[in-house]
Order: sequence, then structure tokens, then C-alpha cells
Amino acid sequence: MKFLRFTKKKVVLVLGISLIAQSLLLHIQPTYAADTKKPAAAATTTPTPAATPTTTATSPTPATALNEPKIAAKSAIIMEASTGAVLFEFNADEAYPPASMAKMMTEYLAMESIKDGKYKWDSPVTASKNAADVIGSGQLIAANETLTFKDMFNAMSIYSANDASVAFAELLGGTEENFAKMMNDKAKELGMSDKAHFISATGLSRSDLKNPPASIEGETKMTARDAATLAYNILKDHKEILEFTKIPSLKLRPTDKTPMINWNWMLEGNQTNANFKKYSYAGLDGLKTGSTDDAGYCFTGTAERNGMRLISVVMGTKTEPERFNETRKLLDYGFNNFETKPFLNAKQEIDSLKFVNIKKGVQTQVPLVTKTGLTFIARKGAKDTDFTIKAEAAEESKLVAPITKGDTLGKVKVSYNGQEKTVELIANDDVQKGSWIRLLFRSLTNFFSDMFKGIKGGS
Repeated sequence: MKFLRFTKKKVVLVLGISLIAQSLLLHIQPTYAADTKKPAAAATTTPTPAATPTTTATSPTPATALNEPKIAAKSAIIMEASTGAVLFEFNADEAYPPASMAKMMTEYLAMESIKDGKYKWDSPVTASKNAADVIGSGQLIAANETLTFKDMFNAMSIYSANDASVAFAELLGGTEENFAKMMNDKAKELGMSDKAHFISATGLSRSDLKNPPASIEGETKMTARDAATLAYNILKDHKEILEFTKIPSLKLRPTDKTPMINWNWMLEGNQTNANFKKYSYAGLDGLKTGSTDDAGYCFTGTAERNGMRLISVVMGTKTEPERFNETRKLLDYGFNNFETKPFLNAKQEIDSLKFVNIKKGVQTQVPLVTKTGLTFIARKGAKDTDFTIKAEAAEESKLVAPITKGDTLGKVKVSYNGQEKTVELIANDDVQKGSWIRLLFRSLTNFFSDMFKGIKGGS
């Protein structure tokens, strides 16, 4: 027995000396020992709610709720504007003629040309005879009349002017037919469905177009979800549109005897209007009406209350008042049943993944925190236990020193009622790369520790 113990000691001594000599002579850094405290690669836990609101955009996601409204329309949807979360939908993926709601795409492309620096709000826009002769709403602009970009946009966004819409189409696309192709390209870019289809800048039916497009078949159509998605992108990319759409009435020219009256009766600014005050809705400042014989009465609305903005769409109501009454049902349902719920703060620890192990560093671990916060649109009264968190460390090849504070070293997914959002987990400290001698002695320490544990366990 004594001989066996002596032999084990010799083996340990020889192996240790051999490892030291090899490392010193060849300057090879040994494998870095794993720390005894290893965080889980993935875990699910009940989160701590955030203290301050932070919003994050996401693609539209369906959500369920109680006491859903009964809507008298062909289709309808309500969406929260900062996240795209869908709060209610009815037949939302069936395509119908949108009438003048199609002008939201014309408005988007017009504002995009301003943002891209191609035009300014005081740039001149001239209406051709073709634009001036278009039928339907508008008919205020004469052939070859020139207005500023802003005045022409006023006519389109407040009065739903077809003549102004065609003037923009010819300005931006050369011809209305080419502009319709631009509209279809942008629809794909914005994530609208393959059912979204434009043949004109106005939304008029083919039979009402003086020069229907030969190279584009069919009719202008959108689903309610498409209209909401388009509105979502307008508000995200060009929120200045609300400065136009919230105006109840405005003279196109200072010399005009009468103003253009906004077709949107629900504007908050109509509270004192004897004709429209019963339709006026607090916080409502847009977005676009539409009506034709084929489409019926349609409306894409938007309103903001208590920091939450909603987008509503109704398509195909039978009467003009109905499109506003049904919109009120949608908005009331959204504001009464849902709220913005901040979830996770920026720089917050996640209990299931507070640290990750780091190789080749002076320290062997680095603390993690969230890069940003998350915000959900949740049913009022939602409990923290309705949310789940799943945290994951980055792949090992990225967990190597040097590490700079703020480096992404993991992620955390939060799920709620069909919505799922992800936020990065970042290093909350710097980790310098360790010297080779430090790493050598760390390796030796772990080597001898493991060796003696093995001997002790085997004796």
C-alpha cells in the first residue's frame, strides 16, 4: 500500500514538471479551465417588470382578448401603432377595393421623395390636363396650374383630391401607370401581402379611369391588414402626415371663398363643429377615408390616448356614418381593454443568466445586462406570470477575451400571448486578455486540483 501511494505521488510530480517545462519551452498556452460556476445556456423564468416605459417596433402579431366588438363591415382590424400588435381582426385577410384609402401609398411615396431630398415642401408641382380632368373628389385644380408641394399635399390628404394625387403620380413616376408600378414595388417592400395591388394613384375603379393602365391588370385591392400595415409604416417613417390629416378644414388658396372640408368626421378638431361633433373622437388625428360604389365606405383611422396610439381599419360599410360608428367600436375596444406594458428595463439583469464564462481573460466571468428595454401591448390586468423569459448565451467562440463593455454576449426572448420579442444581452464590464503566464498558472492550478480530486476519490 505504501508503494502504491509513493507511485501516485511520483506520477503527479512528473506530470506537473513535464507540463511546466513544455509550456515554458514551447510558449504554448494550455487549454483554459472552465469555471466551477457555469450559467445555464437557456432557461425560462418569471420576469421582473420594468419600471420605465421603452417601446420596440415589431411586425404585426395577433392577440386575443375578451368582449370583442361586433363590426358591421366586410372586414376590420385594429393595430397598436408602435409595435404592430394586432388587438382584433375580422376577415382581415380578404382583399377588397379600398377606394381612396389607396392614396395612403401615394402619400407615402410623396413624403419619401421629400425625405430623400428630391423635393422640398415649397417645390412647384404642376397639374397636367390629365390630372385636372380626373373624376371624383377634388376638382379644384385647373389644367397647368402650379401649386407648392405642400399645397398639393394638403389637397390630397385633407380633401382626398384625385387631381392632386394624379399630379403627384406624374411628378414622381412620369406617368400614373409607372407610378402604380412604384406603388406595387413599395407595397412588397413594406411587407404588405401579395393581395395588395394598385393600378392608379387614386384608388378609382378601372371603369372610372380615363387612361387605365395597359401593363397592369385587375383592380386596386387591399386587405384590412394591408391597410393597417401601410398606415403603420406611414406613421413609423413619415409621422409628419398627421400635421396634415388632423386639419378639419383649410382653404387651398388664400383667395378661395370656401375651405376644403376634411372627409374624416371623427377628427378631434371637430368637437365644436355642429355637423360632426357627435362623431368627433378624442385623440383622433387621421388617417384616410375612401368610398366608391364597388368599395362601399372605408376608413383607416388613428388615435392616441395616454401614450398609446391605435390604427383602425373598416372596409365596406353600407353608409358613410357607419364607417365612423364602426371605427368608434374598434377604438373603444382597443383603449378600454389594452395598455402599453413596459417589460424589462435597459441595463437589467436576467436572473437565469447573470454571467457568462469567458476564456483567455483576466477575469473568468463577465456580468450580463439587457441592451434595451421591451414594451408589450398587453391586456389590462395582465399578470407578470403571463410573460415568460428564455435567456441564451452566445456561442463559445464569442466568449473569448478581450471583452469590451457593451459587447453582445447573449439574448433574451420574452413571450406574451402570441407576441415574442428579443433583446440583446451585453457585457456590463470590460475583460482584459490574460497574460500567458497568468493563463498557464490558472491551467496548472486546475490541472493539479483535478488530479488530486481524482486521486482522493480513487483511494
